[in-house]
Amino acid sequence: MPAGKLTASRLRADVYRVLDGVLETGVPAVVQRRGRTLRIVAGKPAGRLDRLVARPEFIKGNPEELVHLDWSHEWRP
Repeated sequence: MPAGKLTASRLRADVYRVLDGVLETGVPAVVQRRGRTLRIVAGKPAGRLDRLVARPEFIKGNPEELVHLDWSHEWRP
């Protein structure tokens, strides 16, 4: 990956090499476009637990503890 700022045309010509360089080294690529600076930065990969969906309707805990709970106040004949 070239040192310094890239132009958009240079990025287009070497896009895969630039992206691979960012992934391998962790050094962001800096691109100059229309007088503004853009950075291509490698993000952190999501862990397996990050994809879990919260399910508040389910009970968390030991299922054996549920057997011994007093449910008489909830019971309606």
